[in-house]
Amino acid sequence: MLNRVEMGRGEVPLVIVHGLFGSARNWRVLQKRLAETRRVIAVDLRNHGSSFWDDDNSYEALANDLAEVITAHGGVADVLGHSMGGKTAMTLALTRPEMVQRLIVADIAPVAYGHTQAGHIKAMQAVDMSGVTRRSEADKQLAITVAEAPLRAFFLQSVELGESGARWQLNLVALGAEMPKIMSFPEFRGAFGGPVLMLSGAESDYVKPEMRPAILQRFPQAKFEAIAGAGHWLHAEKPREFQAAVEAFLG
Repeated sequence: MLNRVEMGRGEVPLVIVHGLFGSARNWRVLQKRLAETRRVIAVDLRNHGSSFWDDDNSYEALANDLAEVITAHGGVADVLGHSMGGKTAMTLALTRPEMVQRLIVADIAPVAYGHTQAGHIKAMQAVDMSGVTRRSEADKQLAITVAEAPLRAFFLQSVELGESGARWQLNLVALGAEMPKIMSFPEFRGAFGGPVLMLSGAESDYVKPEMRPAILQRFPQAKFEAIAGAGHWLHAEKPREFQAAVEAFLG
């Protein structure tokens, strides 16, 4: 089963699903705040964090992992997913709708995207971990190909430092091989008729107006909201506004 972090109390949990290259750790502060009023479970998806590695990183496989967690915690949950985690959450809602009470999708749409994250995978693979004892040492190497300091800091949260040396807590080989699937979205028949909040960053281009028909076809009850001044990493850039939107929707 997926590695998970649990906080708070309540019957129906809120399950938080991180995006590509992320982990439950990235959501710790927001999870603590949301857990003041309910039970919140943050997971590490397969090939990320402290969860298991597998060659299959399809959305069907990711959703099955998520279903296993929800089954172990009562069988029904509110689900919040960001980016790749949002696509995972949407896949779960479309294939196992009885498990999802309410759905929050953060800055992603159920469509195929034309860009790729393969360059970032190559940049991380190029870091020589053999002599790394601190994340700052890995950061110096990563800076050669990744100029943005905040992006490097995000990647470096997935560096594990131990007595046997440093390693990435990301299955970079599998993620690279599965990148076409990650950037796409499966074809499903039917729709999820429950409450859905499509929450995006106003400065992001991941959820464009022309994508709304595809969203509403699969999620006819979807409501759209944008957080001013936020980009794709809206939960990190505007955490208080993100929290308020989530709590207002969950009600």
